[in-house]
Amino acid sequence: MTLTARVLDQMSPSVAADIARAEEQVRQAVEVAPSSLLVLAHYAKGQILRVHNRYAEAIPEYEIAIALNRNWVNALGPLAECKLYTGSVGEMIPLVERAIRLSPRDHNIAILYFRIGLAHLLQSRIDHGIVWLEKARAANAELPYVRSHLASAYALKDEIDRSATELAEARRLSLDGRYASITRLQATQYYGVPETRALYETTYFAGLRKAGMPEE
Repeated sequence: MTLTARVLDQMSPSVAADIARAEEQVRQAVEVAPSSLLVLAHYAKGQILRVHNRYAEAIPEYEIAIALNRNWVNALGPLAECKLYTGSVGEMIPLVERAIRLSPRDHNIAILYFRIGLAHLLQSRIDHGIVWLEKARAANAELPYVRSHLASAYALKDEIDRSATELAEARRLSLDGRYASITRLQATQYYGVPETRALYETTYFAGLRKAGMPEE
């Protein structure tokens, strides 16, 4: 779980090695876990599938984890992300709101706030998106993707100076240089089915271009 989280949060210095190690561990976990720990095994398997952009396959793993423990907060946020990338952006916010109700002081609260902000941003509710993205930044200022989405949202509101500051922070915090250009950013992350990718193009990428991110 920790290895995949490090990869998903863009904080891994050795992505391939972390993924390979996590895959072997989750294989063993699913085989030997007692019933009381199956929720963890299925959640970890969902995380591995999410690392590989196999979001449709990850959904049932998270749903099994939630069925085994309806209060298993950790699965709700990733499930929401899977819904986004498989084309169901409208299902994101209720899932994340449920997670926040269950765990209002969650150590990953910044990521939960981010997912709500992302859902609003992609649906062109920019003001709402900024509110939640700023909450995410306040909860954890070290997540580069929070800063890049704020850069986009501020630019879409013509707040170019604030946008430039956030983009600079995203670049400083990122380990792989993905925020150097639009082309590089598009190549280093999966943006979902065509319907979801179209939402990214008209909001997130449009904002980053306006913020000054070069195409190449």
